Amino acid sequence: MLFPPRLAPMVFSVLMSLYMVLLMTLVITWANTGLGEGFAGRWWRAFYIAWPVAFALILVGAPRLQRLTAKLIRQSA
Repeated sequence: MLFPPRLAPMVFSVLMSLYMVLLMTLVITWANTGLGEGFAGRWWRAFYIAWPVAFALILVGAPRLQRLTAKLIRQSA
């Protein structure tokens, strides 16, 4: 075990935000500017701006969204 269970929300938020931001900024940068010269720099700029925002939003929002999901899912008897 690398991390104690009490850090699970933090570890989840880091992993989820890295995964989502990496892929989304890659796709959006590619769609907007193409894969031409300077792509990696444009993508990196988008990534390092977006990642802290995504991390904070997931850290704060995930527990609330998990509770909302549980309320929206019909429990079978």
